Amino acid sequence: MAGKHGAAAKALAAALSPLSAPEPGELVVPPAQDEPGWWAGAPSAVTVGDAVWLAYRLRRPVGKGRGYANVVARSVDGLSFETVAAVERDTFGAESLERPALVPTTDGGWRLYVSCATPGTAHWRVDVLEAPTVHDLSRAEPRTVLPGGPDRAVKDPVILWHDGQWHLWASIHPLDDPDATDRMWTEHASSADGLSWDWQGTVLEGRAGHWDSRGVRISAVLLDGGAPMATYDGRASAGENFEERTGVAVGDPRGGVAGGFHAVGAEPAAASPYAGGGLRYLSLVIMPDGARRCYFEATRADGAHELRTVLLDLP
Repeated sequence: MAGKHGAAAKALAAALSPLSAPEPGELVVPPAQDEPGWWAGAPSAVTVGDAVWLAYRLRRPVGKGRGYANVVARSVDGLSFETVAAVERDTFGAESLERPALVPTTDGGWRLYVSCATPGTAHWRVDVLEAPTVHDLSRAEPRTVLPGGPDRAVKDPVILWHDGQWHLWASIHPLDDPDATDRMWTEHASSADGLSWDWQGTVLEGRAGHWDSRGVRISAVLLDGGAPMATYDGRASAGENFEERTGVAVGDPRGGVAGGFHAVGAEPAAASPYAGGGLRYLSLVIMPDGARRCYFEATRADGAHELRTVLLDLP
């Protein structure tokens, strides 16, 4: 990482640093209760025309339902959202739902990719809902597009259309050790239709001896500059599961969109100032006026998680 690409990654890290302040930016969605284990977050945002569309996960504590719903909402200012669709875990036969990926298709339709926990196991898969409008997503029939396998769980995809092809970056959890299924890295896959995917290999791994050594999960990918850049969630131990912090990584411009990423900096770019430090699942969008806005999940002083948004100081 050198020259202008390294400078761009450092600029992104600097722009994210204000997120580490208490209650940064604006509150978008609070948790249903003000207690640990109650979360609103894992956002996936996209701008279409003059609107921001936002999908996110609602969660109860372990033993009370865990991730029980994915919600899709619309906003004209990026701050005040109106719910237009929602799906619950029973629709998928899942024990829990995690981060969704909301994607407008090239033919004007919509897809919602949903991360689903297989009951009684550490396995995850990704199902998709397809509909002509966002409102119709809640009535669509799910089908599995990223099944994972007996030795690996797959979840939390970031999905983009780029240069005539679909690309995704998803977190992979190995299942070989039942006491260490929290470990994770990020792999890339490509597709002609966004449904049948070809895995291309690992693109980001944890760094031994660093704050992200136990696992890394790409949360957003930026492809509008010279070299690809990404934000990612990282943790150093199993005890930090659910409280990942945010880092920045840069790709090799010669490798293109499918190339690997390299983490920037020895410390997280952003973390909550409260116990646990969780600040994760960034989703970055360009607003209709050209401003960059990010949505993210942050740990609060009471231990609950909430969904917040901040305008980034980036060119």
